[in-house]
Amino acid sequence: MKQYLRIKVETVPFPTDILTGFLWGLSPSGIEEEDDVLFLYFNNKDMRIIGEIERVLNEIRNSGFINSFTITQEIHDYKNWNEEWERSLNIIKVTEKIVIKPTFREYEPKPNEIVILIDPKMSFGTGEHQTTRLIIQLLEKYIRTGMNVLDAGTGTGILAITAVKLGADHAIGFDNDELCLVNGLENVELNLLQDKVEIKLAEINDIDSFNFDLVIANIQKNVLINIADDLNKRLKKNGILMLSGLLTSDEEDINKKYGSIGFEFVEKLQMDEWIGLVYKKL
Repeated sequence: MKQYLRIKVETVPFPTDILTGFLWGLSPSGIEEEDDVLFLYFNNKDMRIIGEIERVLNEIRNSGFINSFTITQEIHDYKNWNEEWERSLNIIKVTEKIVIKPTFREYEPKPNEIVILIDPKMSFGTGEHQTTRLIIQLLEKYIRTGMNVLDAGTGTGILAITAVKLGADHAIGFDNDELCLVNGLENVELNLLQDKVEIKLAEINDIDSFNFDLVIANIQKNVLINIADDLNKRLKKNGILMLSGLLTSDEEDINKKYGSIGFEFVEKLQMDEWIGLVYKKL
């Protein structure tokens, strides 16, 4: 019988949103919260993932959000965690204008509402997490008709899709996870945007266009610092850069890095401990 790896994560204290926000970056098949404990599920039983979880938890501890953590692992017989998780997904009203809807939920849109159809298949970007909602709020403010948009680490493709539904002419979303490629393509098709949204299996250096009007990156701080120059190269002069996946404690380092390569800080949005930052390329 097929089996899966279940990893139990306990921390003191237990900041759920911060933990899940970072641990989703490891592409588990699912994350479940139960009585101040997180369970991470992986269909691949490769125990090297334990080291990656420890690395992420150490980053969170070094940022001062937790004091300690413990990890335990178990092997279980297979269960379709995607189906279990789907049952918990609901319609999300991100702003007065933008609604995110799984296809298996009924919803009658109000006049002038934009409905984004997303069946996440466990890819990060369901609209539930604060960082996704922060970027969507910023997109609603900054998108202009005809824009060419790049979404780095696209996950479900939700931000690229939203950008086009708000008026962008074209968007490319890329991710280095094959599951995100499949899911992103499915979501583009659900929204009938195959002619305007491209989803690619790629790294930033594989993107050979250098004239984007707006670049989005909802990724962890260390990655955003590592790819700063690459994002800069792909953005037009006076173009807009939106960054999230960041905690309030990350702001100083991100401002320092991006300021040093020619970006002017424009504004910040905050939701709980998470922030979204906007810059203009000088």
